[in-house]
Amino acid sequence: MQFKNSSKQRNVQGLRSFKDTLPKNIKKIINKKGHIYSETLNNWKYIVGEDFFRFCYPKSFKNSNRFGVSTLIIMVKRGHEVDLEYSKKKIIDKMNSFFGYPVVEKLKFISFDNDQNFLSTSETRDQNVTIKKYQKKINNINNEKIKKSLLELTKVFKQK
Repeated sequence: MQFKNSSKQRNVQGLRSFKDTLPKNIKKIINKKGHIYSETLNNWKYIVGEDFFRFCYPKSFKNSNRFGVSTLIIMVKRGHEVDLEYSKKKIIDKMNSFFGYPVVEKLKFISFDNDQNFLSTSETRDQNVTIKKYQKKINNINNEKIKKSLLELTKVFKQK
């Protein structure tokens, strides 16, 4: 296998992997959120249990690097922080056993008031799932097939 000096793409008899065909902007978006966060969202009820599922949800996931450890940021309704603090070790163990390897080393809690609605309502379902800055990046893509596929991907996340 030969590598070109001018590009970082691998060519094997003219074929490229799907990851190499995506535009750089899209690769950054996918790598930033990652599969760990999406799998955590999909299986949150299983990971934390029915009781905690009613008043907390994962906000974001920060992967480990040389400066810090991997952290899952969780939004918690005001008044339930202590309950979650006592269950911190249990949630970390459950997540790591769910993925099969140590994914999360630290949990960080951010509290919010009860009047905020974090579950999807009929109003939020009608809105576009993608954030405006990601929507602008998707709209800047020249390839119509990739643009259409990414919009369909956001619709699938919207349904879940």
